[in-house]
Amino acid sequence: MFHYTVETAKNVPDAIESVEQQLKANGFGVLWHMDIAQKLQEKGVDFDQAYHVLEVCNPVEAKSVLTQNLLVGYFLPCKVVVYDDHGHTKIGLTKPTTLINLVEDKELEKKAQEIEEKLIKAINGAA
Repeated sequence: MFHYTVETAKNVPDAIESVEQQLKANGFGVLWHMDIAQKLQEKGVDFDQAYHVLEVCNPVEAKSVLTQNLLVGYFLPCKVVVYDDHGHTKIGLTKPTTLINLVEDKELEKKAQEIEEKLIKAINGAA
């Protein structure tokens, strides 16, 4: 699977707050938060489902992987999503290991695994 997703009993706003706290505790910060429904409604498109995209980064890790291969920047920052799926709040991410395989670099695959483990730990802690 290209993603890791969990379900939480929290509502979307509480899940977002929890994700942000857990990301920080695991060395990541939220660079940008996009409320998809709000953005689409601003553009005149009706979308009433709660769907939030958090772009997250660990600056030390970002520098490390970019120093090794600039193509990795195509995948940065990492995305964590929090959304309502028919009354169930879900938190998920695209697995860094899935994306990094596209650059075919064994050393970077190890680094992606470490980053993925930290992000999954944050998501699990938030749920």
